[in-house]
Amino acid sequence: MVKEFDVIVELDADGYYVASVPALQGCHTQARSLDKLMVRIQEAIALCLEVEGPPAVPNKFLGVQRVSVAL
Repeated sequence: MVKEFDVIVELDADGYYVASVPALQGCHTQARSLDKLMVRIQEAIALCLEVEGPPAVPNKFLGVQRVSVAL
């Protein structure tokens, strides 16, 4: 069976790509390349599902919004 998950990908200050899966709490990884990141996040998702099981009700991804905050 194949399941799909939304993955958020960011680039950190040290040049690492960081991937997070909002539907799976604590499911994230990092890598130096996007290709390696995709392999690692698939592995992380599989491990999270093995340990925690599938999410009860997955969230529906709507988009990303940038917000400005005066400091």
